Amino acid sequence: MFTHIKELQYNAKPTRPDPVYAKKLQEILGGQFGEITVMMQYLFQGWNCRAEQKYKDMLLDIGTEEIAHVEMIATMIAQLLDGAPAKEQEEAAVKNPAVEAVLGGMNPQHVIVSGLGATPTDSVGYPWNSRYTIASGNLLADFRANLNAESQGRLQVVRLYESTTDPGVRDMLSFLIARDTMHQNQWMAAIEELEANQKAIVPSTFPQKLEKQDVSYSFMNFSEGEESSNGRWAKGKSMDGQGSFEYVSKPEAMGQNPQLQPAPAYIHGTVPPDTIPPETGQANFQSQSDNT
Repeated sequence: MFTHIKELQYNAKPTRPDPVYAKKLQEILGGQFGEITVMMQYLFQGWNCRAEQKYKDMLLDIGTEEIAHVEMIATMIAQLLDGAPAKEQEEAAVKNPAVEAVLGGMNPQHVIVSGLGATPTDSVGYPWNSRYTIASGNLLADFRANLNAESQGRLQVVRLYESTTDPGVRDMLSFLIARDTMHQNQWMAAIEELEANQKAIVPSTFPQKLEKQDVSYSFMNFSEGEESSNGRWAKGKSMDGQGSFEYVSKPEAMGQNPQLQPAPAYIHGTVPPDTIPPETGQANFQSQSDNT
């Protein structure tokens, strides 16, 4: 069960209206790595959690916090649209084609669809999609996905921080940046804890003897140049501690030369050379079905 209190987790008060920036903020609300995504991702991971209760509790803690972040950003977007001088900004953009290309003007849906409110979309109006979320039931796999989500999310918030001079907006973003710092550390800590109790490779429960082990730790050079041979991934002990990396400078093909059989006549594919095309008076599949 969820309850709601009227106060935001942190202030969301812009100094001045800015409809163009409101459009930009939509990315960290309804984009692939926005707050709606991590909110839903963490909550579903928590609701589906079959592991120790501390992981379920932690996931629901952070998932619920992300609901607060959704509310903060939605509130900020709505206030950026309050009394926004959209016409003046659009006129300024028209005078400078470079500015127009970068800013793109106000999101018309903020007026037409949402009545000066935020929408569950990204910065170009694409609707938020539940396919952005990951909840696999394997906590190590999920926590690595969470670390990526927080890394991309923090990167986007930092870029948005750099693209405004509004003290109020920057104040809210600085809070979100700080929480993303904590959340990245949180997932790294949780990943470290899980890896201490199981193999680092996901899933750890699959018998490694069933995989083709002679290529399990081979880095294969499949592009021009051999600079990649200098990386940690090309030599030394493997990260899971189960083998040693090797660098394969000129990997050879290990499979067969694929030769597919011609398609049946009813597919109407390319006719093989020196082959008489089938009768075209009726479809082949019809004549076959008539004979059955």
